[in-house]
Amino acid sequence: MTTEAQRAALPGAVPPAASPPLLPARMLNEYVYCPRLAYLEWVQGEWAHSADTVEGRHVHRRVDRRSGTPPPAGGGASSQGESERESEDEAGPEAPERIHVRSMELSSTTLGLVAKLDLAEFEGRRAVPVDYKRGKRPHVPAGAYDPERVQLCVQGLLLEEHGHEAPEGVLYFAASRERVRVPFDEALRLATREAAAGLRRMAEGGAIPPPLENSPKCPRCSLAPICLPDEVHFLRAGGAPPRPLAVAQTPALPMYVQSRGAKVAKSGELLEVSIEDEKVLSARLIDVSQLVLQGGVYLTTPALHELMSREIPVTWLSHGGWFLGHTVGLGHKNVELRSAQYRASFDEAFCLRLAKVLVVAKIRNQRTLLRRNWKRGEMPEPLLAEFRRDVEAAQHAHDLPQLLGAEGNAAARYFRHFAAMLARPGGGEGGGEPVAAGTWAFDFEHRNRRPPADPVNALLSFAYALLTRSFAVTLTAVGFDSMRGFYHQPRYGRPALALDMMEPFRPLVADSAVLMAINNGELDEGNFVRAGGAVALNEGGRRAFIAAFERRLSQEVTHPLFGYAAQYRQIVEIQCRLLGRHLLGELADYPAFTTR
Repeated sequence: MTTEAQRAALPGAVPPAASPPLLPARMLNEYVYCPRLAYLEWVQGEWAHSADTVEGRHVHRRVDRRSGTPPPAGGGASSQGESERESEDEAGPEAPERIHVRSMELSSTTLGLVAKLDLAEFEGRRAVPVDYKRGKRPHVPAGAYDPERVQLCVQGLLLEEHGHEAPEGVLYFAASRERVRVPFDEALRLATREAAAGLRRMAEGGAIPPPLENSPKCPRCSLAPICLPDEVHFLRAGGAPPRPLAVAQTPALPMYVQSRGAKVAKSGELLEVSIEDEKVLSARLIDVSQLVLQGGVYLTTPALHELMSREIPVTWLSHGGWFLGHTVGLGHKNVELRSAQYRASFDEAFCLRLAKVLVVAKIRNQRTLLRRNWKRGEMPEPLLAEFRRDVEAAQHAHDLPQLLGAEGNAAARYFRHFAAMLARPGGGEGGGEPVAAGTWAFDFEHRNRRPPADPVNALLSFAYALLTRSFAVTLTAVGFDSMRGFYHQPRYGRPALALDMMEPFRPLVADSAVLMAINNGELDEGNFVRAGGAVALNEGGRRAFIAAFERRLSQEVTHPLFGYAAQYRQIVEIQCRLLGRHLLGELADYPAFTTR
């Protein structure tokens, strides 16, 4: 348990609050357990399910159904539903009537608290709150841990505020089927009031508490991938590598629909895709992380409502694959993060410093990809030296235009040798043996776009559009405004922050997916269309490359800083959250991702 003295020492001045919101009893539980967890949930609006939270919801499935009306007691509370009363045969003819009220909501502006009681047992003026817990009874002197006792005491204080007598409460542990009495003595009441004052002081102070250090609480915490406790401590002070907290596997994957005239509708727990009223595909909603619609695809209103309620974003792409935007529900509640983002985006020195980190990481990753995939023997040392000079030029840039020039020089050098990573038909290496006359091959001379003039450039453009979409969706889910960047300046309709953050990942994800699709023979001449000097992927080509791109995002790599394995799609989220920790002042520098 975190002591009140430790919580009182948390940073942040306390501004006056005109009309403070009521504190939920559950948040006091989290505050006593871990102040940082309470801040993330209560102030920043973070939430993530885990096996424990899902099991807890299952345990509460009965008590969450409202029933019962409490007896009047000095202006007491009320609840919807019918009373559950014990008969005389059950309670005895002389016993007072006992009333059970489930899912009862109580609040008090005097106490500044609100709670939803799982169950309240009334006998006359006496009321006993019963709180359901999913696990087994802990064998500790108090009968239960302090966070649960404080949460239950809040319920007792609210019952007393509404005119009832509540000298004690009960914790029911579902796994062991045991009831534990919790007397509301003066020590527990004082601890509860101090916790409420501490939580309000912390929330109004506007400074997130530091993460717990090497705590056994963290591995089972559902917010560990958001909190990043070990990662923050490691980046601040070094020491032992972080425990692999932030890499929980998720079975949900993006669902792509690109057939012209396709219709996506909801049917029970499924998303169904039909073409000309004929069902061609279905997917369970729990297996869909986002819905990507390309071109003229129709999405029904009930399906859109369900996706928004489940916080599953819908991404809209043009027929050619350009990222147009995405649809989400109410959006993330973390106003603190967006405020910090906006403030920093107007600080020229900060923008230049962060942009340097991103560009240097991109150049280093370009050099690494060339070195790994060079198909003419060893990569020449003079070329490696030129990339080192590009890195130095980026590091010493005095402003964004100069940095843009250094990045442009490195990109031109990188794409000038890009063909050296392409395999040739018949086993020849890129840039090596000539291809026989009439043989179709992925030829590449230089980077061009709008429109791409050859198949390789068409693949690169499509890959960058997919990567932009991935970062825009992730940044929005984390709490950022993807339109306000630091290196890429704001422009109408351009997700500038997504373009910023994807810079180090262009070679590692997008370019690598292009190389993999070409060198593995997943695409050929029949996957492209040519018109007016432009080349584009047809529907079959897009389908094949999307599969390669998603495969690359699902590939596991070892994080170069933290030492644990994670999929690229998970590393993208980790890096976005590390940027948030940097903007909110927890990290002095943003640690860009550079592979070895």
